[in-house]
Amino acid sequence: MMPPPNGGGAVNSEPFLGRLARAAGGAGSASLTTILVAFAANLLVAVAKSVAAVVTGSASMLAEAAHSWADTGNEVFLVIAQRRSRRPSDRAHPFGFGREAYVWSLLAALGLFVAGAAVSVAHGVQELVHPAPATDFVVGYVVLAVSFVLEGISFLRSVRQARPIAKSMERDLIGAVMATSDPTLRAVFAEDSAALIGLAIAAVGLGANQLTGSSTPDAVGSILVGILLAAVATVLVDRNREFLVGEEARPRVRTAAIQALLAEPEVARVTYLRLEFVGPRLVSVIGDVDLTGDETESNVSVRLRALEAKIDASPAVAGSVLSLSAPDEPSLTG
Repeated sequence: MMPPPNGGGAVNSEPFLGRLARAAGGAGSASLTTILVAFAANLLVAVAKSVAAVVTGSASMLAEAAHSWADTGNEVFLVIAQRRSRRPSDRAHPFGFGREAYVWSLLAALGLFVAGAAVSVAHGVQELVHPAPATDFVVGYVVLAVSFVLEGISFLRSVRQARPIAKSMERDLIGAVMATSDPTLRAVFAEDSAALIGLAIAAVGLGANQLTGSSTPDAVGSILVGILLAAVATVLVDRNREFLVGEEARPRVRTAAIQALLAEPEVARVTYLRLEFVGPRLVSVIGDVDLTGDETESNVSVRLRALEAKIDASPAVAGSVLSLSAPDEPSLTG
């Protein structure tokens, strides 16, 4: 049913393999490059914003500095997620360590919430209670402009990776990013989107401060940046939670898998099938099948293991477990 990575195997397996890969979404090496680009951009931006926050005394600029430092730290978590999730399977972990990607991505999202959102809101409230004048606005504007360019480069990198995934999944860009099994792409895309919006908020707050002479708009901008980060972090935490507890492949992929199984000469019926993500671009396959013929138990077990081996040969499958169907179980047709 599923050919090995070198392309051999049955012809009718190709549609299923293609759809399965699209459901998983994306290549691991591309994700690592996206993370490294984001890390470099965020580190430069964080340093620049921190200097500008000290020079200008702007609350929204300080909020943006906290945002960028949080993003920089998060990229470290995402690199760890990439590396630990790629460890090979062992006896204790037959489906591998793919779910570690969601654990570390979840920690990154929590870091964004605490180090970014909480600090920004807290400083904004403090600025409202104890206002302080801002100075050297030109420095702030220059830093915001440079930051926008650097964040834009990182964002475009994540968009470039997401576009072919969106096309293959037949979804819009945001829908594909939310649906992909790659949490690192989702995190970078969301963080960079929030960063660009946050920069616009900071620029408006700084400009309003300069025009009115009041620090209130700047403080409000800091609070708005914090709320934005809290919203993004909440979405990321929830998506990682869903994958950790067990996210199934989409119905059309499951349908294609059932049809591919039924196309195998060994398979008479499929009565149960579950495709569950166990890591970025990896699913486990658990199913009940009725094999053709009426052989002894020993022969049937050999044929069942051979069918599992075909499935396991796919690079998109972490492992498979097949059982025999009971005679009274209804058949699945896709």
